[in-house]
Amino acid sequence: MKKNLLLEIEERMPTFSKGQKLISKYILDNYDKAAYMTAAKLGAIVNVSESTVVRFANELGFEGYPELQLALQELVRTNLTSFQRMEVISNRFSDGDILSKILLSDIDKIRRTIEEIDLDAFEKAVDNIVAAKNIYIIGVRSSSALAGFLAHSLRMVFNSVKFVQTTSGSEMFEQILGIGEGDVMIAISFPRYSKRIINAVDFAKNAGADVIALTDSAMSPIASSASQLLLAKSDMVSFVDSLVAPLSIINAIVVAVSIKKQEELTVRLRQLEQIWDEYDVYDKNQG
Repeated sequence: MKKNLLLEIEERMPTFSKGQKLISKYILDNYDKAAYMTAAKLGAIVNVSESTVVRFANELGFEGYPELQLALQELVRTNLTSFQRMEVISNRFSDGDILSKILLSDIDKIRRTIEEIDLDAFEKAVDNIVAAKNIYIIGVRSSSALAGFLAHSLRMVFNSVKFVQTTSGSEMFEQILGIGEGDVMIAISFPRYSKRIINAVDFAKNAGADVIALTDSAMSPIASSASQLLLAKSDMVSFVDSLVAPLSIINAIVVAVSIKKQEELTVRLRQLEQIWDEYDVYDKNQG
Protein backbone atom coordinates (compact mmCIF):
# COMPACT_ATOMS: atom_id res chain seq x y z
CA MET A 1 0.00 0.00 0.00
CA LYS A 2 1.28 3.48 -0.84
CA LYS A 3 1.93 5.62 2.20
CA ASN A 4 -0.17 8.74 2.65
CA LEU A 5 -2.22 8.07 -0.47
CA LEU A 6 -4.85 10.68 0.34
CA LEU A 7 -2.17 13.26 1.12
CA GLU A 8 -0.48 12.53 -2.22
CA ILE A 9 -3.77 12.99 -4.08
CA GLU A 10 -4.40 16.27 -2.29
CA GLU A 11 -0.90 17.61 -2.97
CA ARG A 12 -1.01 16.66 -6.65
CA MET A 13 -4.52 18.01 -7.25
CA PRO A 14 -3.32 21.19 -9.09
CA THR A 15 -1.43 19.08 -11.65
CA PHE A 16 -4.39 16.87 -12.56
CA SER A 17 -6.66 17.25 -15.54
CA LYS A 18 -10.23 18.43 -15.07
CA GLY A 19 -11.57 14.87 -15.01
CA GLN A 20 -8.85 13.68 -12.66
CA LYS A 21 -9.64 16.54 -10.28
CA LEU A 22 -13.26 15.39 -10.14
CA ILE A 23 -12.10 11.86 -9.27
CA SER A 24 -9.65 13.21 -6.69
CA LYS A 25 -12.25 15.31 -4.92
CA TYR A 26 -14.68 12.42 -4.70
CA ILE A 27 -12.02 10.06 -3.33
CA LEU A 28 -10.80 12.60 -0.78
CA ASP A 29 -14.36 13.15 0.46
CA ASN A 30 -15.61 9.56 0.13
CA TYR A 31 -12.68 7.14 0.02
CA ASP A 32 -14.65 4.66 2.13
CA LYS A 33 -17.28 4.44 -0.63
CA ALA A 34 -14.87 4.67 -3.59
CA ALA A 35 -12.88 1.72 -2.22
CA TYR A 36 -15.64 -0.70 -3.19
CA MET A 37 -16.73 0.86 -6.49
CA THR A 38 -15.79 -0.40 -9.93
CA ALA A 39 -13.95 2.01 -12.22
CA ALA A 40 -17.12 2.33 -14.28
CA LYS A 41 -19.28 3.19 -11.27
CA LEU A 42 -16.80 5.73 -9.92
CA GLY A 43 -16.59 7.33 -13.36
CA ALA A 44 -20.38 7.51 -13.63
CA ILE A 45 -20.71 9.19 -10.23
CA VAL A 46 -18.22 11.97 -11.05
CA ASN A 47 -19.28 12.12 -14.71
CA VAL A 48 -16.05 10.97 -16.37
CA SER A 49 -15.28 7.92 -18.50
CA GLU A 50 -14.10 4.59 -17.10
CA SER A 51 -10.82 5.03 -19.02
CA THR A 52 -10.23 8.34 -17.25
CA VAL A 53 -10.52 6.56 -13.90
CA VAL A 54 -8.03 3.92 -15.04
CA ARG A 55 -5.59 6.59 -16.28
CA PHE A 56 -5.95 8.35 -12.93
CA ALA A 57 -4.83 5.18 -11.16
CA ASN A 58 -1.85 4.93 -13.51
CA GLU A 59 -0.99 8.59 -12.84
CA LEU A 60 -0.72 7.75 -9.13
CA GLY A 61 1.76 4.96 -9.89
CA PHE A 62 -0.60 1.99 -9.76
CA GLU A 63 -0.55 -0.67 -12.47
CA GLY A 64 -4.31 -0.45 -12.81
CA TYR A 65 -7.50 0.55 -11.06
CA PRO A 66 -7.79 -2.69 -8.99
CA GLU A 67 -4.47 -1.85 -7.32
CA LEU A 68 -5.70 1.64 -6.42
CA GLN A 69 -8.92 0.09 -5.14
CA LEU A 70 -7.00 -2.28 -2.84
CA ALA A 71 -4.99 0.67 -1.47
CA LEU A 72 -8.22 2.51 -0.69
CA GLN A 73 -9.67 -0.59 0.96
CA GLU A 74 -6.57 -0.77 3.15
CA LEU A 75 -7.19 2.82 4.22
CA VAL A 76 -10.77 1.95 5.09
CA ARG A 77 -9.69 -1.01 7.22
CA THR A 78 -7.04 0.86 9.17
CA ASN A 79 -8.61 4.31 9.54
CA LEU A 80 -12.35 3.93 10.09
CA THR A 81 -14.01 3.56 13.46
CA SER A 82 -16.19 0.52 14.17
CA PHE A 83 -19.48 2.30 13.45
CA GLN A 84 -18.06 3.81 10.23
CA ARG A 85 -17.00 0.31 9.17
CA MET A 86 -20.52 -0.94 9.77
CA GLU A 87 -21.94 1.71 7.44
CA VAL A 88 -19.50 0.70 4.69
CA ILE A 89 -20.33 -2.98 5.08
CA SER A 90 -24.05 -2.30 5.09
CA ASN A 91 -23.71 -0.60 1.72
CA ARG A 92 -21.37 -3.26 0.37
CA PHE A 93 -23.34 -6.39 1.30
CA SER A 94 -26.92 -5.17 1.58
CA ASP A 95 -28.04 -6.64 -1.75
CA GLY A 96 -28.21 -10.29 -2.72
CA ASP A 97 -26.98 -13.50 -1.10
CA ILE A 98 -24.83 -12.39 1.84
CA LEU A 99 -23.67 -15.93 2.68
CA SER A 100 -22.31 -16.59 -0.82
CA LYS A 101 -20.67 -13.16 -1.02
CA ILE A 102 -18.87 -13.64 2.28
CA LEU A 103 -17.72 -17.18 1.48
CA LEU A 104 -16.45 -16.15 -1.97
CA SER A 105 -14.68 -13.17 -0.40
CA ASP A 106 -12.97 -15.49 2.10
CA ILE A 107 -11.90 -17.86 -0.69
CA ASP A 108 -10.32 -14.92 -2.50
CA LYS A 109 -8.39 -13.88 0.62
CA ILE A 110 -6.93 -17.37 1.03
CA ARG A 111 -6.01 -17.47 -2.68
CA ARG A 112 -4.23 -14.11 -2.45
CA THR A 113 -2.45 -15.20 0.72
CA ILE A 114 -1.09 -18.31 -1.03
CA GLU A 115 0.20 -16.16 -3.90
CA GLU A 116 2.00 -13.62 -1.71
CA ILE A 117 3.20 -15.35 1.46
CA ASP A 118 6.97 -15.72 1.98
CA LEU A 119 7.55 -19.49 2.05
CA ASP A 120 11.12 -19.11 3.32
CA ALA A 121 9.86 -17.00 6.24
CA PHE A 122 7.23 -19.66 6.99
CA GLU A 123 9.81 -22.48 7.04
CA LYS A 124 12.18 -20.45 9.21
CA ALA A 125 9.34 -19.62 11.60
CA VAL A 126 8.48 -23.32 11.96
CA ASP A 127 12.14 -24.20 12.61
CA ASN A 128 12.40 -21.49 15.27
CA ILE A 129 9.22 -22.68 17.00
CA VAL A 130 10.53 -26.25 17.12
CA ALA A 131 13.89 -25.09 18.53
CA ALA A 132 12.53 -22.51 21.01
CA LYS A 133 13.12 -22.73 24.75
CA ASN A 134 9.79 -21.00 25.39
CA ILE A 135 6.99 -20.04 23.00
CA TYR A 136 5.00 -16.91 23.85
CA ILE A 137 1.79 -16.42 21.87
CA ILE A 138 0.02 -13.09 21.93
CA GLY A 139 -2.98 -11.52 20.22
CA VAL A 140 -5.23 -8.69 21.31
CA ARG A 141 -9.00 -8.31 20.91
CA SER A 142 -10.26 -10.27 17.86
CA SER A 143 -6.74 -11.64 17.27
CA SER A 144 -6.82 -13.13 20.77
CA ALA A 145 -9.08 -15.91 19.49
CA LEU A 146 -6.47 -16.85 16.90
CA ALA A 147 -3.71 -16.72 19.51
CA GLY A 148 -5.74 -18.92 21.86
CA PHE A 149 -6.35 -21.53 19.17
CA LEU A 150 -2.64 -21.62 18.27
CA ALA A 151 -1.65 -21.87 21.93
CA HIS A 152 -4.10 -24.73 22.50
CA SER A 153 -2.77 -26.60 19.46
CA LEU A 154 0.94 -26.12 20.25
CA ARG A 155 0.42 -27.23 23.86
CA MET A 156 -0.32 -30.65 22.40
CA VAL A 157 3.28 -30.66 21.18
CA PHE A 158 5.29 -28.60 23.70
CA ASN A 159 5.33 -27.99 27.46
CA SER A 160 6.79 -24.51 27.04
CA VAL A 161 3.84 -22.67 25.43
CA LYS A 162 2.71 -19.48 27.17
CA PHE A 163 -0.55 -17.87 26.06
CA VAL A 164 -0.13 -14.23 27.05
CA GLN A 165 -3.26 -12.67 28.54
CA THR A 166 -3.63 -9.09 27.36
CA THR A 167 -6.60 -7.73 29.28
CA SER A 168 -4.30 -5.27 31.03
CA GLY A 169 -0.98 -3.79 29.95
CA SER A 170 0.71 -4.26 33.32
CA GLU A 171 -0.24 -7.95 33.59
CA MET A 172 0.89 -8.52 30.02
CA PHE A 173 4.41 -7.30 30.81
CA GLU A 174 4.50 -9.41 33.96
CA GLN A 175 3.86 -12.49 31.80
CA ILE A 176 6.58 -11.70 29.25
CA LEU A 177 9.12 -10.31 31.70
CA GLY A 178 11.37 -13.39 31.41
CA ILE A 179 11.45 -13.54 27.60
CA GLY A 180 14.91 -13.54 26.05
CA GLU A 181 17.36 -15.19 23.69
CA GLY A 182 16.29 -18.64 22.58
CA ASP A 183 12.62 -17.80 23.07
CA VAL A 184 10.02 -17.13 20.37
CA MET A 185 7.13 -14.71 20.45
CA ILE A 186 4.34 -15.34 17.95
CA ALA A 187 2.45 -12.04 17.66
CA ILE A 188 -0.87 -11.85 15.83
CA SER A 189 -2.32 -8.46 14.92
CA PHE A 190 -4.87 -7.21 12.41
CA PRO A 191 -6.62 -3.84 12.07
CA ARG A 192 -7.42 -2.02 14.14
CA TYR A 193 -3.94 -2.53 15.59
CA SER A 194 -3.61 -2.52 19.37
CA LYS A 195 -0.87 -0.50 21.06
CA ARG A 196 -0.50 -3.27 23.63
CA ILE A 197 0.75 -5.82 21.12
CA ILE A 198 3.05 -3.24 19.50
CA ASN A 199 4.64 -2.63 22.90
CA ALA A 200 4.91 -6.36 23.62
CA VAL A 201 6.64 -7.04 20.31
CA ASP A 202 9.12 -4.21 20.85
CA PHE A 203 9.85 -5.56 24.34
CA ALA A 204 10.44 -9.10 23.04
CA LYS A 205 12.71 -7.91 20.24
CA ASN A 206 14.79 -5.76 22.60
CA ALA A 207 15.10 -8.74 24.95
CA GLY A 208 16.68 -10.80 22.16
CA ALA A 209 13.73 -13.09 21.41
CA ASP A 210 12.80 -14.22 17.91
CA VAL A 211 9.55 -12.54 16.83
CA ILE A 212 7.19 -14.18 14.37
CA ALA A 213 4.58 -11.65 13.22
CA LEU A 214 1.33 -12.86 11.69
CA THR A 215 -0.34 -9.76 10.30
CA ASP A 216 -1.92 -8.30 7.19
CA SER A 217 0.66 -5.96 5.71
CA ALA A 218 4.33 -5.01 5.64
CA MET A 219 3.02 -1.62 6.82
CA SER A 220 1.62 -3.20 10.01
CA PRO A 221 3.18 -1.65 13.14
CA ILE A 222 4.50 -5.03 14.29
CA ALA A 223 6.12 -5.89 10.94
CA SER A 224 9.34 -3.93 11.39
CA SER A 225 10.23 -5.78 14.61
CA ALA A 226 9.60 -9.24 13.16
CA SER A 227 12.34 -11.79 12.53
CA GLN A 228 9.85 -13.64 10.32
CA LEU A 229 6.89 -11.86 8.75
CA LEU A 230 3.88 -13.96 7.72
CA LEU A 231 1.33 -11.92 5.79
CA ALA A 232 -2.30 -13.03 5.56
CA LYS A 233 -4.96 -11.17 3.64
CA SER A 234 -7.91 -9.91 5.61
CA ASP A 235 -10.87 -7.75 4.76
CA MET A 236 -13.80 -6.00 6.39
CA VAL A 237 -16.91 -8.14 6.55
CA SER A 238 -18.35 -6.38 9.59
CA PHE A 239 -17.09 -4.02 12.29
CA VAL A 240 -14.24 -6.57 12.57
CA ASP A 241 -12.11 -8.26 9.90
CA SER A 242 -12.44 -11.68 8.36
CA LEU A 243 -9.63 -13.81 9.77
CA VAL A 244 -9.93 -17.00 7.70
CA ALA A 245 -6.57 -16.54 5.96
CA PRO A 246 -4.52 -16.10 9.16
CA LEU A 247 -6.35 -19.09 10.65
CA SER A 248 -5.26 -21.14 7.62
CA ILE A 249 -1.65 -20.07 8.20
CA ILE A 250 -1.98 -21.10 11.85
CA ASN A 251 -3.28 -24.51 10.75
CA ALA A 252 -0.26 -24.83 8.44
CA ILE A 253 2.11 -23.95 11.29
CA VAL A 254 0.55 -26.61 13.53
CA VAL A 255 0.78 -29.27 10.80
CA ALA A 256 4.38 -28.36 9.90
CA VAL A 257 5.45 -28.40 13.57
CA SER A 258 3.68 -31.71 14.24
CA ILE A 259 5.46 -33.35 11.28
CA LYS A 260 8.86 -32.19 12.59
CA LYS A 261 7.98 -33.47 16.08
CA GLN A 262 6.08 -36.54 14.93
CA GLU A 263 7.84 -39.14 17.10
CA GLU A 264 7.54 -37.15 20.34
CA LEU A 265 4.02 -36.02 19.48
CA THR A 266 2.83 -39.61 18.93
CA VAL A 267 4.00 -40.59 22.42
CA ARG A 268 2.48 -37.46 23.92
CA LEU A 269 -0.90 -37.96 22.24
CA ARG A 270 -1.07 -41.58 23.43
CA GLN A 271 -0.48 -40.36 26.98
CA LEU A 272 -3.16 -37.71 26.58
CA GLU A 273 -5.66 -40.24 25.22
CA GLN A 274 -5.11 -42.40 28.31
CA ILE A 275 -5.64 -39.40 30.58
CA TRP A 276 -8.78 -38.36 28.69
CA ASP A 277 -10.14 -41.88 28.99
CA GLU A 278 -9.30 -42.15 32.67
CA TYR A 279 -10.95 -38.86 33.57
CA ASP A 280 -13.84 -39.25 31.12
CA VAL A 281 -13.04 -36.02 29.26
CA TYR A 282 -14.86 -36.78 26.02
CA ASP A 283 -18.34 -38.15 25.39
CA LYS A 284 -17.98 -41.58 23.81
CA ASN A 285 -21.65 -42.08 23.04
CA GLN A 286 -21.95 -41.81 19.28
CA GLY A 287 -25.70 -41.94 19.03
